[in-house]
Amino acid sequence: MAKLTFLGGIHPYDGKDLSKDKPIKEVLPKGEMVYPLSQHIGAPASAIVAKGDRVLVGQKIAEATGFVSAPIYASVSGMVKSIEPRRVVTGDKVISIVVENDGLYEEAECMISVKPLEKMTPQDIVNTVKEAGIVGMGGAGFPTFIKLSPKEPEKIDYVIANCAECEPYLTSDYRRMLEEPEKVVGGLKIILSLFKNAHGILAVEDNKPDCISKLKELVVGEPRITVKALKTKYPQGAERTLIYATTGRQINSTMLPADAGCVVNNVDTIVAVYRAVTEGRPLIERIVTVTGDAIKEPQNFRVRIGMNYSELIEEAGGFKKEPEKIVCGGPMMGFAMFGTDVPTTKTSTALLCLTHDEVAASEPGPCINCGRCVEVCPGRVVPSKLATYAENFDEEAFLKGNGMECCECGCCSFICPAKRPLTQQIKSMRKIQLGKKKK
Repeated sequence: MAKLTFLGGIHPYDGKDLSKDKPIKEVLPKGEMVYPLSQHIGAPASAIVAKGDRVLVGQKIAEATGFVSAPIYASVSGMVKSIEPRRVVTGDKVISIVVENDGLYEEAECMISVKPLEKMTPQDIVNTVKEAGIVGMGGAGFPTFIKLSPKEPEKIDYVIANCAECEPYLTSDYRRMLEEPEKVVGGLKIILSLFKNAHGILAVEDNKPDCISKLKELVVGEPRITVKALKTKYPQGAERTLIYATTGRQINSTMLPADAGCVVNNVDTIVAVYRAVTEGRPLIERIVTVTGDAIKEPQNFRVRIGMNYSELIEEAGGFKKEPEKIVCGGPMMGFAMFGTDVPTTKTSTALLCLTHDEVAASEPGPCINCGRCVEVCPGRVVPSKLATYAENFDEEAFLKGNGMECCECGCCSFICPAKRPLTQQIKSMRKIQLGKKKK
């Protein structure tokens, strides 16, 4: 039987053996907590606390300021120290709420008001997800309630749980599926209740047979949910490739998954939906993988959002060797960090610390027209030409060459024998074009 997959893709060293067998470990922050008001796509949240206020775990400290926005909640108890610009993982300074952690972790009496699930209407569920401040936790940060509110919900045929976790080194979703599969299935069932005509798919790469087995056990007798084993290949978990692999449907840069009758959510996002709807708990924590050959004890941590990355490194035993490169996220889609004295956010998936920087060690050469970038590109474009157009600021040729169909997965840069920074150049031009569209 043909394996479920897509055209193109690569097989990089996955590095998952460093942390995949490490159970999720809960860590409590020691120092101050920093909550950037922009932790999602869209308008930044607005602070509703002031310097000197005492806050509790699960208390709302910032509210959404527009339709595409999300509230923020305190993950510790303590005093609001300041509201000021603070450095974030990208190197930018963002207005943030700084809380002096008192170490008591006193919880608010009522975090989010919820009713028993059987008494909730679809709109009640969507409102709860919105109020909980849940955003896409695979890295995109798009407010989840919008995904769950398409214009024509009756036309949604598939609700896909993105359990692929194809990014090298990351094992947080793997541990979540292995240790809390009931919450993953429970969250999917809640989302399915919003779409009466939809079928649920738990899409898992076949290098996770233990997760596939556990999930299949839990969905026995669930006619609306299927577990699908996907071929292990990067970027199997990208939205477009995942939809194609599981349903055979295709979307492009001008479409949303809903246009193809699909809703796609990451594992951690689905668990956050489950906890919000069944427990009334807002998004205040997530699972983060801290890994890489520079880390003494690679781990998967249950992290309170706002905790400092430096504390996570300390919890993982520190460095066994000074890293040449530190990446926020994985090696393919992540980005290099200026330093680790920055806070975790809703979209923090991993911290990767490497003793050798392969990118810095290689000097790019001229294109030899080998065509390897074309072979691996899941977007079916010609990365070598697009990168040249971008380098020369030839916007017209870039658009004619379907440059906006690039999903920035990094396959072309990885496979290029000349070590050209193809993805980076294309990404820069895409950013310019997207900025023009917004205007």
